[in-house]
Amino acid sequence: MSALVVVASAGLFADGRELLQQSIWAKPLKFGVSFVMYGATLAWLIPRLRRARRTMWLAGTVFAVAGLIDVGFIVVQAARGTFSHFNAGTDPFNQVGQQIFSTGVFGLFGASLIVAVMLLFQRVGDAALTWALRAGLGLAVLGMALASFITGWTSSAGPRTVQDAYGRPVPLVGGHGVGAPDGGGMPITNWSTTGGDLRVPHFIGLHSIQVFVLAVLLLTALATRIGPLRHERVRAQLTGVVILGYGALFAITAWQALRGQSLIHPDAATWTALAATAVTTALLATLAVTAAHRNQPLGNGPVHQRDDHPGLNLL
Repeated sequence: MSALVVVASAGLFADGRELLQQSIWAKPLKFGVSFVMYGATLAWLIPRLRRARRTMWLAGTVFAVAGLIDVGFIVVQAARGTFSHFNAGTDPFNQVGQQIFSTGVFGLFGASLIVAVMLLFQRVGDAALTWALRAGLGLAVLGMALASFITGWTSSAGPRTVQDAYGRPVPLVGGHGVGAPDGGGMPITNWSTTGGDLRVPHFIGLHSIQVFVLAVLLLTALATRIGPLRHERVRAQLTGVVILGYGALFAITAWQALRGQSLIHPDAATWTALAATAVTTALLATLAVTAAHRNQPLGNGPVHQRDDHPGLNLL
């Protein structure tokens, strides 16, 4: 996937072919970057799971093989100047490739689901990191599940015909958009600017684990300067706040997309939900920090008590 990022980046400049007003190499590049991040996270995580090591090795291998198959098909279709997703073309290569492509999706989802379930029964590091990994992988699985419903939700509008990179007609069934066809979206992401786009919550969910782990690393780094953060329970509580706030963002963007509303054109209901999330998150974080300051001994050094339920401590 790292090699793909290099090749696709060069393709953006060396190859002038386009699909729906976007370079044919834009999609391979985005998938390459995404898999580098997610794959590196799994590669770091799986060896740290002490139980069912053989099952975890198998899950990681299935994910790697399925990822290579799926992204490989995306790259081949891009090189052919045509579409990988939603392509209902009748040429034999595309028809066979679409079947293999859909099988790989289930492999990615299933492998991630197995790892997420196994995380529920064991710890990795302290409570903050354990809950960051559990919640992050759980949201990633939900993001994948949402993506698997993209075709079914949006194909009700019926098939449409677009042109490939050579001007040839290609039938597409389904799409990423809700209420607006794909194409002509935001820079880089290509998310729709005129309607809902399920790729938004898919992206937010898929990469939540990186956000949560970075939050834990930041809290750990700040613990050397801020006394209350030296206590595991305080870091776990603040990690729980990040998880709740980010989870709400995932839900809001999914709700927004399913209503056919563009990410950059939120209505009053969306703004209200975002404001409520921001206020609630800030309040919970303030309560956690205030409680930690009241227990002054917590800031004087590490405490050995562990807590596996940071979310419950916020109530």
